[in-house]
Amino acid sequence: MLQMALLIAAGILWQRLAPGHMPALSHRKALTDLVFYLLLPAMVVNILWQAPLDADTFSIQLTALSRLATAALLMWLVLQVLKRFLLLSRAQQGALMLAATFPNATYLGLPVTSEVLGDWAQEMVLKFDLFACTPVLLSLGMLMAQAYGQNEKRLNPWRELVRVPPLWALVIACILNLAQVPQPEMIGHALHTLAGGVVPLMLIALGMSIRWDTFKLALLPTLLPVCIIGLLLAPLVAMMVAQGLGLGGHTLTAVTLLSAMPTMVFGVIICERYQLDGALYAAAVFSTTLLSIATLPAWLQILSR
Repeated sequence: MLQMALLIAAGILWQRLAPGHMPALSHRKALTDLVFYLLLPAMVVNILWQAPLDADTFSIQLTALSRLATAALLMWLVLQVLKRFLLLSRAQQGALMLAATFPNATYLGLPVTSEVLGDWAQEMVLKFDLFACTPVLLSLGMLMAQAYGQNEKRLNPWRELVRVPPLWALVIACILNLAQVPQPEMIGHALHTLAGGVVPLMLIALGMSIRWDTFKLALLPTLLPVCIIGLLLAPLVAMMVAQGLGLGGHTLTAVTLLSAMPTMVFGVIICERYQLDGALYAAAVFSTTLLSIATLPAWLQILSR
């Protein structure tokens, strides 16, 4: 955690001390685009080309889907109560629904599980995210944001999905895997080299994405349900589902940790696109990420018993 904190701190410093020839936001966008369009797809192909696509893969997918469904349902129920005591706009409700539902399974989950469990956990992360979280986010998640937001532009979920390079990489990797095409050594080495940049750059980009100015103490009552659901209750349900599906050992540890990740950073872009409360969402990212410094080691201790 300390090693990862240093890389996140480097991103925070870069956000504040970036060279003045271009805005810090442009630096972050260039970094995340590099990871999203090149390095992460290379990692997907490199790992899933040779990874087993077996019953455990389906169990990991179901575990991830159970985590998303649990968080969305609990947050919706909480909002029905909160609306009686707090004046929450539709834009705020939509931001809270997104914040509670979708964990930062790749941009933080990949570094955390890789450092804690080893590089083999990257396979778990990609299956957890690309077989469940990302497709749901870019289909049902976008439709949810559209329902709560004010953007009148209609969404075509299929169009959103085909614009995601890691999902194209997933399709290519699965085809090569199922066709049992051997991976040439030169290509494998090139993919491995590109994939090596994903974890450190993701952590630096995460540090560059944290918005300190969005958190206010007055937001605590509103953000508390997001923190409890996203960091504690939804992961607990996911862990029980994973156990019921027969997952155990390090695989159970990996999927539970991924379920317990804080709010994903990418949701800020969705909030901006559909005119949800981006500042409230950013505050949820900040709060859950800060609290995860304590909750993730706690989950690891529980799972190691």
